[in-house]
Amino acid sequence: MRRIFRLSALALALGASTACRPETIIETEDIPTAGIRFVNAVPDTFGLDFRPVDIVENTHFYSVNFRSTTLLYYKNARAGQRHFKIFLANPSLTAPSAEQQAIAGTVVEDMNLTLEAGKNYTVIIWGYMRPGSTPAKRVTVLEDNPADPGSQVALRIVNAAAGLGAVDGRFYPSTGSAPASPNWASVPELSASAYVNTAPGAIKANVRLAGGTTALFTDPTLPAGIAETIDIDGAPGSTRAGTGMSGFVFPRSVSGSRAANFTTPGMFWVWDRRPPRTCALC
Repeated sequence: MRRIFRLSALALALGASTACRPETIIETEDIPTAGIRFVNAVPDTFGLDFRPVDIVENTHFYSVNFRSTTLLYYKNARAGQRHFKIFLANPSLTAPSAEQQAIAGTVVEDMNLTLEAGKNYTVIIWGYMRPGSTPAKRVTVLEDNPADPGSQVALRIVNAAAGLGAVDGRFYPSTGSAPASPNWASVPELSASAYVNTAPGAIKANVRLAGGTTALFTDPTLPAGIAETIDIDGAPGSTRAGTGMSGFVFPRSVSGSRAANFTTPGMFWVWDRRPPRTCALC
């Protein structure tokens, strides 16, 4: 009994000693990051992989097909001088392993990027991959950082339509019709317009060849967004003041190529800037 008592007393003493110690604080690195996304606008080849090769982080975009809309969101990338590569994506998991490895190891582009903390970027590959085609394939980094539009929304178009030349862009309320004069005039192919601010609401876009009178495709309606609630930030969109958005104009696919099959030009819209959170008690 005496031995058991001594052991119990020792355990109590150790417990009291531990309870009196301050909690251990473990400091973690505050990593400055930028937002990055990848767009494949090459109309004559199959999917592409975008990967960091300098550090390990979750900024990979795998098997991004021509005009794909499935991976159009920003991923956090460490800011600073960065090294990325674009590879051909493996089109078939049933092909012989040697063929798969040869395709997946093919580097399409090797690039060094400077990413500034707090900014958003689009890495877009556009033009034609096939030798002799014009305009030739190249990679451009777009800064997706419109000035705060305040009570309005900021819109721009990105002319990724290789081979179509310059385009005119218009926006208008979805209950109305396209204006006579373009909001963005003669945007050269493989370039982005400036942002233009407009009142939030249900909005449509109209795109024509520069100086033309016929729309290249049916006028798309911009994503409206989702209102915030007391515990959810909501989604940016044309009805949410403070939103910034880009509309990407794409060409048709090259006939007989391995690109995803699109027989007409097209467009999709994505957000570049989230509206500030204003809901205290929705």
